[in-house]
Amino acid sequence: MSASAPNIAIEAEGLTKSFGGRKVVDDLSMRVERGRIHGFLGPNGSGKTTTIRMLCGLLTPDSGRGFCLGYDIRTQQSEIKRKVGYMTQRFSLYGDLSIRENLEFVARIYGLEHPVRAAREAIARLGLERRAEQLAGELSGGWKQRLALSACILPNPALLLLDEPTAGVDPKARRDFWDEIHSLAASGLTVLVSTHYMDEAERCHEIAYIADGRLLTQGTIADIIAHSGLSTYVVTGPELDALATRLKATQGVDMVAPFGMALHVASRDAARLAEVARHFSEGAPQRWVHDTPTLEDVFIDLMTHLEKNRR
Repeated sequence: MSASAPNIAIEAEGLTKSFGGRKVVDDLSMRVERGRIHGFLGPNGSGKTTTIRMLCGLLTPDSGRGFCLGYDIRTQQSEIKRKVGYMTQRFSLYGDLSIRENLEFVARIYGLEHPVRAAREAIARLGLERRAEQLAGELSGGWKQRLALSACILPNPALLLLDEPTAGVDPKARRDFWDEIHSLAASGLTVLVSTHYMDEAERCHEIAYIADGRLLTQGTIADIIAHSGLSTYVVTGPELDALATRLKATQGVDMVAPFGMALHVASRDAARLAEVARHFSEGAPQRWVHDTPTLEDVFIDLMTHLEKNRR
């Protein structure tokens, strides 16, 4: 693999990383276009954080190759770090400093020519003016998140890596955060964000799903759903719990999952599932409607098949 094309922010091939004899990332390949929001999904312990750290030069892969912003992730790690903003899961600024003091300190660490002005502009951009003198340790989770994001974008990075940045944050703060992420991407910033929230995944331009350190699928949401090979029925009506138990023991049914007041029943064998739907709907009080699979249907199906393969 040679250096990436100008429109590619991240290109990785065969990345592998082990800790203590356990393979955390296993032969992972991916590509992220510049100016896009790329969602990185998977259960806890799936290898998302380790992959992100390899991509931004904080960890060296055991094998595999990759380029980040045109720089080799093995040999040009210092160049990558200067052009990447990395926001970790935990708030890592100083709780006994104000928002303004934190940002001025970060600006000086980055060696910015006008740290006071840079901090003031960052405060204005994310709407923190009224809280500029408030101690960071007194902020709610949502405001801490805004402060951390402000610190990440101070040096005008070309790539922003966000590692589950909205964990433990209320829904409105998450929504406000994502509005800002889309604004940054519209200005040309590339964003790679790991998350386990489906609503956040659906706000990304493209997504990649990882489990057990392996990439299971990637692409736009429409492409992933279209290529899943999944047929789905939405079942409504009474006695859904009892029906779900029967369906889980029925051959040809790959997934049964409750969604509010309905069941989603899915299979990779559309013809067989159609027969199941006809059989279970005859004379029954439930209503079966064939529907387009959701992104969550696809991910539950992927994890179901992964669990079967582990046995």
